[in-house]
Amino acid sequence: MTGIKNINKAEVMALKDQVEYHDGQVVSKTLAQNEHVSVTLFSFDKGEEISTHESGGDAFVTCLDGVGKVTIDGEEYILKEGDSIVMPAKHPHAVYGQEQFKMLLVVIF
Repeated sequence: MTGIKNINKAEVMALKDQVEYHDGQVVSKTLAQNEHVSVTLFSFDKGEEISTHESGGDAFVTCLDGVGKVTIDGEEYILKEGDSIVMPAKHPHAVYGQEQFKMLLVVIF
């Protein structure tokens, strides 16, 4: 099992500052990944998305900046800074940058 990577340790930080926006892109930064958990920071430029898919684990999303739209089983939810939602395992879901949008994704397998 590996620990946290790609981020400074023993340092107070704002998570939203740990991943940059890039024009026309979805950017991801993996902080931890193993067979039990995946922790990833994402930034979405306005209008960018991760299309509908399913995950083998429950996916906990927290909006760090901007406005995002999460679709679960065809129902849309709007997330603003500080909002969270769980996308259940084996349910179709998608994430869209309603505006520029940053999120923390924690998947538990």
